[in-house]
Amino acid sequence: MIRLASPDDADAIVAIEQESFGTDAWSPALVDIELIAPGRVVVAAEQDDVLVGYASAAVVADVADLTRIAVTPAVRRAGTARALLGSLLKHAADRGAERMMLEVADTNAAALGLYVQSGFVEVARRRDYYGNGVDAVVMELASLGD
Repeated sequence: MIRLASPDDADAIVAIEQESFGTDAWSPALVDIELIAPGRVVVAAEQDDVLVGYASAAVVADVADLTRIAVTPAVRRAGTARALLGSLLKHAADRGAERMMLEVADTNAAALGLYVQSGFVEVARRRDYYGNGVDAVVMELASLGD
């Protein structure tokens, strides 16, 4: 089940952050801010009453910036990230976003595949953005209605 996240989900999101991103995980304080800040949309995926993933975006005027998608390893490759992205797109559109932007490491083949299959196109690259020769691929979904 995909639903809007709430501040009650903070501890579970922090755990998913740590499991997914290690030293690059958001701190508990950043997760708290993401869940309550104006203009933020956060959706959560549950299985058997356990949070197994989440996605977040910042909506400013007509643009939504995807900030995170994370899914626990146990449910990866099962469509959870795709479902989270779909729900996030809908909620962002409901808040006035007409397009979505994101950045992803050029080494993250799974995420790149998800975004391309979802209609995102590469619009720019930021060379060595993540260090060690890893570029950021800037992608856009030009119409959330498609």
